[in-house]
Amino acid sequence: MVHLMTSKPRKTAEQLRSHRWYGVQDMRSFGHRSRTAQMGYHRSEYAGKPVVAIINTWSDINPCHSHFKQRVEEVKRGV
Repeated sequence: MVHLMTSKPRKTAEQLRSHRWYGVQDMRSFGHRSRTAQMGYHRSEYAGKPVVAIINTWSDINPCHSHFKQRVEEVKRGV
């Protein structure tokens, strides 16, 4: 399948960077899967799917980033 915005073929699940973190059967992936399970996620929620991290620098003491808390929630809904 070709992505409409870039004309590049879509990656398969095995080609995704997140597959190297979660899909491979080795100790490194075991660690990633274990920590993800500790956060309450079931394997079916991420297996074979892209895993997207949203980094947030919001805090109570940084007035310059006061809008980030709301913006991050909006981004999460969009992803």
